[in-house]
Amino acid sequence: MYPNLYYAVKDLFGIEINGLKLINSFGFFVAIAFIAASAVLSAELKRKEKEGLLIYEEEKIIIGAPASIQELLFNFLLGFIFGYKIIGAFVVPSALNDPQSFILSTNGSAPVGILTGIFFLILKWYEKNKVKLPKPEEKIFKIWPHDRVGDIVLYAAIFGFLGAKIFHNLENWGEFVKDPIGNLIAFSGLTFYGGLICATVAIIYFARKHKIGVVHLADVMAPTMMFAYAMGRIGCQVSGDGDWGIVNNNPKPFSWMPDGLWSSVYAHNVIGEGVPIKDCVGPYCNQLPIPVYPTALYEVIACLILFGVLWFLRTRIKVAGRLAALYLMFNGIERFTIEQIRVNTKYVDLPFQPTQAEIIALVLFLGGVFLWWKAGKWNQNKQLK
Repeated sequence: MYPNLYYAVKDLFGIEINGLKLINSFGFFVAIAFIAASAVLSAELKRKEKEGLLIYEEEKIIIGAPASIQELLFNFLLGFIFGYKIIGAFVVPSALNDPQSFILSTNGSAPVGILTGIFFLILKWYEKNKVKLPKPEEKIFKIWPHDRVGDIVLYAAIFGFLGAKIFHNLENWGEFVKDPIGNLIAFSGLTFYGGLICATVAIIYFARKHKIGVVHLADVMAPTMMFAYAMGRIGCQVSGDGDWGIVNNNPKPFSWMPDGLWSSVYAHNVIGEGVPIKDCVGPYCNQLPIPVYPTALYEVIACLILFGVLWFLRTRIKVAGRLAALYLMFNGIERFTIEQIRVNTKYVDLPFQPTQAEIIALVLFLGGVFLWWKAGKWNQNKQLK
């Protein structure tokens, strides 16, 4: 496993770049997922716009105005934080020995932070000054849904992260009560469904605010979300973040199957779970005592296949809303299935002792069935919103 990119580059290329210790492997793949998903989302929104299914919104924008005090202060603050923490990690002695603890601490380099803040402030002033007019003008621009991809992704990232944190701590309430602050600010401990639910609510609000058809946007998001989820699970597998399966002592069903595809001890996992690895020195020196199913890897494979199916069907399903319905059903089936061999907290007081993910997966599947039926009614009555 590779907790951060330093270990990956060192193992694959034999090169040690200390700065890469700041880039968590899981976060790296999540960033790739958002970038790739943005490209897919933009392309699909443009296709819907050409078909006349999504329209533009007129917006008044003032051009030629100089940078405001608020803009300059905001950019200084961003620069200060970046310099204080990120650049400061290369200045503060021993910061890169445990980058996660350093990032979450109050330690940093104030002089570097101030200089970087001033640099960011000057950049903003220069950027605005280049297009400054003697008299600022107010113009009306047509803003299409694909122009708002950056905002949509930002909403998804912020509310997705908050939702993932909230649902994880609700699922593991006992651990949260023992250390509320630590669990809230820890890099690990995220629940996908919490992120999905909260991000969905936020994006629906954003879409309605800017007159973007929610049903058509949901269809566009369907293959996008499936692909992004697969990419995120690559990060889980590579870093060993605890999203693994139950113990697997069974022999491989096929001799040609790679060992890592059947079971894994997740050596050097990012959460330090398991027993010490002999002769290992450093912060990530544990592995599981008994091999387990690599469920994150299974989800990568399953979700890439399901993405391919949704991508193939996106221009063939003519009833708006039904592609989104298929996503909900596919997602529910996939997650409910993988939960049977995945380690997760069970609600022991409920019948059948389900996990949080099993309950939500079932609700999503039923929601997909309902949406499939309802979409037909909307299209018959021309009541899409």
